[in-house]
Amino acid sequence: MLVNEGDRVRRGQLLAKLDTSLLQAQLDANKATVAQSQAKLVGSNVQAPISSQQYSSAVSAAEQNLQAAQNRVQSDEAALRNAELVNKSNQQLMKQGYVAQTTAEQSRATYVAAVQQLESDRQAVPAAQAALHTAQSNTGQTKIDQATIQQNRAALAAADANVQLLATQIAQSSIYAPFDGVVTQRLLDPGAFAGPNQPIVQVSELDSVYIDANVPDEDLGYVHPGTQARFTSQSLPGKVFTGTIFDVNATPTTGTLSYRARIRQPNPGDALRGGMLVSVIVEKERHPNAIVVPRSAVFPNDQGSSVYTVVDGKAKMLPVDLGLQTDTLAEVRGSGIHPGMVVITTRPDALQDGSVVAVSGTPPTKTSH
Repeated sequence: MLVNEGDRVRRGQLLAKLDTSLLQAQLDANKATVAQSQAKLVGSNVQAPISSQQYSSAVSAAEQNLQAAQNRVQSDEAALRNAELVNKSNQQLMKQGYVAQTTAEQSRATYVAAVQQLESDRQAVPAAQAALHTAQSNTGQTKIDQATIQQNRAALAAADANVQLLATQIAQSSIYAPFDGVVTQRLLDPGAFAGPNQPIVQVSELDSVYIDANVPDEDLGYVHPGTQARFTSQSLPGKVFTGTIFDVNATPTTGTLSYRARIRQPNPGDALRGGMLVSVIVEKERHPNAIVVPRSAVFPNDQGSSVYTVVDGKAKMLPVDLGLQTDTLAEVRGSGIHPGMVVITTRPDALQDGSVVAVSGTPPTKTSH
């Protein structure tokens, strides 16, 4: 944990870091696996063409050996025919006394040797054919070599993926400030176990704050984006803030008929803090130079509304038209209404037009009704 509550932090500042020693060891092991896989892939790529050439050379040599064996058989067959012919001739001539017995025996020995040589060379042909078949079969090893290359390439890709996964996990072990702000909560201490989705530190952006206000349904027509507003807080007595509504929610707050309006307010010096209760004032309508009276001074009657003023110690009823009203004041318009006139705010039941009244601090005038 690199920060404490109350610390100011900048965007991108490292706030906390998880222990990654185990992940780092796994990453190092997987990097070694990547190196081994790369070596195997390189070796198989180098060996494959060499083996393919060796297989081709073996086939050529086997074909040549088979051809030579077949040629020897043909030569032996010709030699055998010649030896047989000579032997038969010498045997007949020996009986007739024209050839010595030694010559006849020599020709017979030559014939026997030719038979033996032919038989020996004939036996070499199947062996040469088998060797050719084996060499031809070995050429299929090329496909196995290619499969080995693909297997080594896949193993390398898997090892690379593991390295990337561990590197990502290590990168995610560092917690950075998402924006400039203040550390308002440090939820873990050094050495604590941090589980998935567990908050570690809370950073609050106080350079600008949101002011949320609930607008009753009947006042919704007066509040919209761009509406000027003032707000105060008991936590900051005597301080009046001004701002502009920038958003009004399209649906009411759950369980109410009020709508959330929001002001985004610059907050130099962090005077406004999260969770403060505020009172928001929105001006519905403005009437310059309006004449206002306390609402308690307005009395309804059958003809509408009226106020009572005091003329020569007597109550005088003046009909009025009402304008804008607040919780305590009402705008009045009518004949005889002017700023500064005295009005009666508490009406006794017996008060009528012409009743004698006394203004506080002024002795009453004695007149008859």
